[in-house]
Amino acid sequence: MSDHRALVLDEVRKYHQEQEQRADRGFEPGVTEIWPSGAVLDEEDRLALVEAALEMRIAAGRSSRKFESAFARRLGRRKAHLTNSGSSANLLAVSALTSPHLEDRRLRPGDEVITVAAGFPTTVNPILQNGLVPVFVDVDLGTYNTTADRVAAAIGPKTRAIIIAHALGNPFEVAEITQLAEEHELFLIEDNCDAVGSLYDGKLTGTFGDLTTVSFYPAHHLTMGEGGCVLTSNLALARIVESLRDWGRDCWCEPGENDKCLKRFQYQMGTLPAGYDHKYIFSHVGYNLKATDIQAALGLSQLTRLDDFIDARKRNWRRLHDGLASVPHLLLPSATPRSDPSWFGFALTVDVEAPFTRAEFVDFLEGRRIGTRRLFAGNLTRHPAYIDQPHRVVGSLVNSDVITDQTFWIGVYPGLTDEMIDYVVDSVKEFVGARG
Repeated sequence: MSDHRALVLDEVRKYHQEQEQRADRGFEPGVTEIWPSGAVLDEEDRLALVEAALEMRIAAGRSSRKFESAFARRLGRRKAHLTNSGSSANLLAVSALTSPHLEDRRLRPGDEVITVAAGFPTTVNPILQNGLVPVFVDVDLGTYNTTADRVAAAIGPKTRAIIIAHALGNPFEVAEITQLAEEHELFLIEDNCDAVGSLYDGKLTGTFGDLTTVSFYPAHHLTMGEGGCVLTSNLALARIVESLRDWGRDCWCEPGENDKCLKRFQYQMGTLPAGYDHKYIFSHVGYNLKATDIQAALGLSQLTRLDDFIDARKRNWRRLHDGLASVPHLLLPSATPRSDPSWFGFALTVDVEAPFTRAEFVDFLEGRRIGTRRLFAGNLTRHPAYIDQPHRVVGSLVNSDVITDQTFWIGVYPGLTDEMIDYVVDSVKEFVGARG
C-alpha cells in the first residue's frame, strides 16, 4: 500500500469515527425515527467504498467478479450475475426463459406464468413485458404466502412457469411447489429479494428454483446502495442471463478482455459475414444492467456480516412477537410450517371487527415516529397499471383484498435496538388498550 493511499484510508477511519460520535445521541422516544428498514453501514463499509474509488474502479470488474463468486458459494448456486437492481434481476430471470437458445422449452408470447396477487410489482412486470400472461393466486393471512394447492389449481394448458417471492422473508411452500414444477415441466423462479438466509426444510431459499433473484437495495439483508443478482446452477441459463445483462452480446469476454476463446474473428452467426468481430455479435435482445465495482466493494464488506444481520432480524422479530402476543384485534405474523425465516419485516393485520381502523393505527404509530409500510401493492389486480393488462385469476383473492385494506408492516432490521423494539410494543399496547 502506498503511503498516500494508507494516509487517505487512515483519515477515512478517523472521519467515520467522528461521524459516529456526532450521530450517537441515544434513543429518544417519540423523537428518534424508528425506520421499518434501512442499511446498517460501518467503518469497513466506508473504507471499502473509498478504496474502490481510489482505484477508480468505476465499472464492473474485479470486485464484481469476486462478489459473484462469493455470493454464489454462500447461496449454494454455481453461478451468480450481479445486476443494477433486484427489479432488473427479475427482468433478466423471466426474459432468460424466452431465449431461443432454450428451443422448445422457451416461453413465447401468450404463455402463462403463475404468481401471487399480493406482491411487489417488479415480480410481475417482467411477465407482462415479455408478452406473457400472469396468473394470479391468493395467499394465506399470517404467513402472507400462497400454497402448493393454490398453485396446482392454477396450472393450465398454457402454464409454462412460476415466479413467487418469499413474503417478508417468510418462505412459501417452495419444496412442494418445486415438485409441482418438475411434474408439470414448468420453470420456477424464486424471488428471494426479501429472504436471504431463510430456510425451508433446512435448505436455503434461493436454492430450489431454476433461477433465483436477490436485491441489494438499502432495505434488504445486504446492501450495495442499489444492486441485485441472478443466481442459478443451470449453466445454460446462466449464459443466457449473462448475455441479456451485457447488451445481448454473444461474446463472454469481460469488457476490456479480448479473444478469450481464441476465435474472436472466426465466428459466423445470423446473416453476418464470416469472421465478424464476436465482441459485437448479438444473440439476444439485451440491455446493459451491470452494477459497478464500487457497489460490489460495498457488497463484499457487507457479506462478511450477513450472519450477524440475519441473527439480528430474527431476534428483533421474536421480541416483537413475544411482546405483542396478548394484544387483541391484531393478527400477528407466523412462519410457514417447516421454515426458519430470515425476516424482512413484521406484518400486522387489523381485524375487520376491531374498534379502530388500520389507518387510525398507522397514523398513531407514525405520530410516534414509528415507521410503517404497506404490504407492498396489496392486491395488484386493483392497481391502475394492471386493470387493463392481460391476466387470469384462479380462485378468490379475498385475502389479498384483506391485505390491501387491513395490513401493514413494521421493521425488524438490524439497526433497531431492544429499546426501540420495546417502545414499539408499548406504543401498540397503549393504542389498542385505549380503544378497548
